[in-house]
Amino acid sequence: MKYSVCNELFGAMPLGRAAALIRDAGYRGVEFAPYTIFGDFSAAAIAAGLAEARAALDGEGLAFAGFHWLMVGPEPLHLTAADGALRARSLDHLRRLIDAAGRLGGGALVLGSPKQRSTTPGTDRGAATARLAEGLAALAGQAEACSSRILLEALDSTQSDVVNTLAEARSIVESIGRRGVGGMFDFHNVGDERQPWDALIRENAGFIGHVHVNEMDGRWPGSGASDFAPAFAALRGIAYSGWVSMEIFGLPEDPGAVLRQSMALFSKCDPEAR
Repeated sequence: MKYSVCNELFGAMPLGRAAALIRDAGYRGVEFAPYTIFGDFSAAAIAAGLAEARAALDGEGLAFAGFHWLMVGPEPLHLTAADGALRARSLDHLRRLIDAAGRLGGGALVLGSPKQRSTTPGTDRGAATARLAEGLAALAGQAEACSSRILLEALDSTQSDVVNTLAEARSIVESIGRRGVGGMFDFHNVGDERQPWDALIRENAGFIGHVHVNEMDGRWPGSGASDFAPAFAALRGIAYSGWVSMEIFGLPEDPGAVLRQSMALFSKCDPEAR
């Protein structure tokens, strides 16, 4: 397994300084929230953000792990609304991000974005799910060409009413049947599941293409009482070799201390953590 950090936990800290903290704590990669580096998402802003990200990564010998929070942008976006023009604009936004990921060498594009996929007035859950699947299928070829994958994230029903379980996400991914569309596992977002983390990981062995790790309350791993050891044993058991990316919700006072504390936990759970 390879360990990375989602960049928004650093707030307004310059990327170069954040990358140095990440490297010093023993992580190998960075996962970016596009809204933190791409400004208004114009072509010029994306080019500038890519240059800044590339410089930060290369300056510390880190790899690009991917993007998440894909649909947070400067204009309203929605993937399942009845408005076809709105859906088309939203897919175009994802196409720009897929291209950006390709320019950074390719990586995961984690599709959570609860507000931009939930049902809207006049659309039921079945129609919304079908539109989401149709949109993902339309992006699969470009993702493959950019050495990237769009990974559908299951979100519990407190966040969205579309795709709430790993089984639902897996059903969509399998129906598309393309390498460019896959799934992932997020420790925080399993509120609608009935099985523990380790059982879910074993059950979805062939589906998990990326991992977000955090406490159930959204804080950093090791800040609570969660027992991560069985889940990491399950990841090793299924021979998972992708990114384990720490995503937390909030800005810690001391990001460096958070990185070190979490890496200490990862090293305890995974003797080969790096």
